[in-house]
Amino acid sequence: MKLIETPIVGAVVLEMPIFRDDRGQFQETYNERRFLELGLPIDWKQDNLSMSRKNVVRGLHYQLIQPQGKLVRVISGAVFDVAVDLRRHSATFGKHVSVELSAENGLAFYIPAGFAHGFTALTDDACFAYKVTDFYEPSGDRTLLWNDPELGIEWPIDAAQAIVSAKDQLGKSWKDAEVFP
Repeated sequence: MKLIETPIVGAVVLEMPIFRDDRGQFQETYNERRFLELGLPIDWKQDNLSMSRKNVVRGLHYQLIQPQGKLVRVISGAVFDVAVDLRRHSATFGKHVSVELSAENGLAFYIPAGFAHGFTALTDDACFAYKVTDFYEPSGDRTLLWNDPELGIEWPIDAAQAIVSAKDQLGKSWKDAEVFP
């Protein structure tokens, strides 16, 4: 397992070897000892699975109450994954980082608490799995508008083709978003 730093401190990509042969493949996706060595969380509270079709956009979500760190990866298909730094004290406050996650590349993305997170499915079907460091708390749930021009995210889809939930369409603009201290 190899840790790859991003331009935003705390948000890291994990390269986990995939062993392939004529029978299929094997990949270790979590190892408590290795996570401890890398300084990553080991106390996960919940595992989630999301299935999306091409052009579905989910996010940008975050929780002000019970903020969650997330370890995200793709089981099948591919997604364009984005994290936006909402930590007011951070040198990268308001900046974002993106990564393509796929079953083929086997990458995982760790996003610490204090970030908004979202993704769009790049393939006809994408199965997205993630661990979180705290439980979902509906009263703390917030959404940042996924395509707010102030964020400068270059989504690899045409906004007119994006399939976005009613909740996510009502996300707050960057200037109106509640952020972390």
